[in-house]
Amino acid sequence: MNKDTPAEETQDKYIVPGLERGLRLLGEFSSKDRTLSAAELARRLQVPRSTVFRLLATLEMMGFVERTDGGREFRLGMAVLRLGFDYLASLELTELGRPLLDRLRDEIHYPCNLVVRDGRSIVYVAKSVAARPFTSTVNVGTRLPAHATVLGRVLLEDLTLNELRELYPEPRLEVFSESTPRTVEELYEMVQRDRHRGYVLHEGFFEASISTIAAPVRDRTTRVVAALGATIPAARIDPALLDPMVEKVREAAAELSRLLDYRPDVSGRVAGG
Repeated sequence: MNKDTPAEETQDKYIVPGLERGLRLLGEFSSKDRTLSAAELARRLQVPRSTVFRLLATLEMMGFVERTDGGREFRLGMAVLRLGFDYLASLELTELGRPLLDRLRDEIHYPCNLVVRDGRSIVYVAKSVAARPFTSTVNVGTRLPAHATVLGRVLLEDLTLNELRELYPEPRLEVFSESTPRTVEELYEMVQRDRHRGYVLHEGFFEASISTIAAPVRDRTTRVVAALGATIPAARIDPALLDPMVEKVREAAAELSRLLDYRPDVSGRVAGG
């Protein structure tokens, strides 16, 4: 390559004109211009209408555009939406969840956490610390027993009784507090009640002086992939504060689920429901 050749000239050699035009065409659609005609697209792109028709035919075949009622105009198709959802889903869970944790913390003024399950343990992957004094030994990377924690109960919701028995083959579960379920059957009944309720609130479940509110985070498979929760440093919570805090936690978990492309079916049921 001639060292005097401009970088732009070299780069131009690798550009595919048809692909460039197709992407530019898709970029013309917006919230303001939800539908566009072939004639309008040809005018905007400054290319022959026959070229636009070929581009539209290709994009329509692949699902990136679709005809509106009457067939004279086009709009973006589901393939474009899937690309967007796949991009969001490919982001780290923590990257999407951290801003929601911060917002939730600012709303309820208590520490908030995001955890995932690794076998029989929960792992803290993100946290947002409140301004008020609160000494906690829980940090990102901390592991705790799933069956004995509120957040863990949320992460076990999708498992069948047989799956729980495979995960916990021992006849008696390790006990960490008076609230810890003693058997797999007791654990299963507990998490099914949690699942039906849609959230978990338990005062002093793992530690006597700590209460937790938690809700499930689901992805496009409808399975629980994380638990989002708030930690209250008190054995008892003011009843007047409970309902608003529970609702805020559920809203944050639901928003993160939407970002992960979770869509409940029309009946509102989730996987296995």
